[in-house]
Amino acid sequence: MAAQSARRSLTVIVVCACLAAFAVPAAAQTRYPPGLRVGLTAPAGMTPSARFPGFEDADRKAAITILDLPLAAMEGLERSAHAETQSEVENVKREAFPFENGIGVLVSGTKTENGEKVHKWFLIASSATGPVRDLATLVSVQVPDKARDVYNDKVVRDALRSVTFRPAPVQEQLAMLPFKLDDLAGFRVMSVLPGGGVILIDSVDDDLTSYPYVIVAVGRGAPDAANRSQFAADLLSQAPLRNMRMQSSEPQRISNGAGHEIRAQAESVNGKPVRLVQWVRFGGSGFLRIVGVASEAQWDGVFNRFRAIRDSVEPRG
Repeated sequence: MAAQSARRSLTVIVVCACLAAFAVPAAAQTRYPPGLRVGLTAPAGMTPSARFPGFEDADRKAAITILDLPLAAMEGLERSAHAETQSEVENVKREAFPFENGIGVLVSGTKTENGEKVHKWFLIASSATGPVRDLATLVSVQVPDKARDVYNDKVVRDALRSVTFRPAPVQEQLAMLPFKLDDLAGFRVMSVLPGGGVILIDSVDDDLTSYPYVIVAVGRGAPDAANRSQFAADLLSQAPLRNMRMQSSEPQRISNGAGHEIRAQAESVNGKPVRLVQWVRFGGSGFLRIVGVASEAQWDGVFNRFRAIRDSVEPRG
C-alpha cells in the first residue's frame, strides 16, 4: 500500500509539473532583421517588416527601425542627438540608457504628423571591441497616440532594453547579394558591403595592406561597346590606391558575356607596391566588377585564384 501511495504521489507531482510547464509562457526571443548585427525582442503584435530593416504593426502604424552602421557614424549620431534644435521631435528628453550590450543614449519626444500626435524614441549605441567591432546603431521607434494603449512607454523601453549585438551573419549577408559566389578559392569573407558587394581576403587578419584581397561588386551603367574601355578605366581610377600605372587593357569574354580586363601596378595606402587586375562584366543595365590586389611577391601564387573567383560569380535568378 505504501508503495502504491508513493507511486500515486509521484504521478501527481509529475502531472502538476507538466501543467506548470505548459502554463509558463515561452520566453521571448531576440530577433535580428536579415543580415543585421543588431536585434531585439520585439513587442507582442510587431512582426518583421518586409519594407525596412526592423519590425512593425502595420494595422496600428507602429514601427521599430534598425540601422546597422560602421562605428565612424557614431560621432554624427551623437552630434545629432545632442543638437539644441531637433527637427524629428518636440518636448525632447535625453538620458543615458542601459541595454543588453552596454549603455547608449536615448532621445524621446513627440511629433505631430498629418494632424496626429506620434510618440518617438531614438536609441543610439555602439560596439568597438569584443566579438562585435566597428558597429554603431540607431534604433528608432514610432507609435501613434491612438496605439499607446498597446505600445506604452514600458513596452517600448523593454524592447529597447533588449537590444543586443551579434557578429556579422556572413552567410545571411551573402545570400542577400544580387550574385552568387560558388568558389571563394581559399579566401575569407572579410566584409559584405552595403549596396551589393563583398571583400574577400587571403588571411585571418583584416589587413588589406599586407594580404591579397578581392572586391566583387555590382553597379549601374551599361556603356555601348565603343565606350567600355574608358568606362572600365574610370572605374579603376576610383580604387583607393596611389600612383596607378596601367599595364594592359583589353576586351575579354567573361562567363560567355561581354567584358573588359585591365592589369595595372600601383601603391597601397601605406606606400607598398602592388599589382592588380580588374574584370568588368557588362549586362543589360548594369555591370559586375571584380578587382584582385596583391603584392609583387604574392601575385603569381594568387592570380589563378582571382580567376577562379571571377569564373564562379553568377547573377541570382
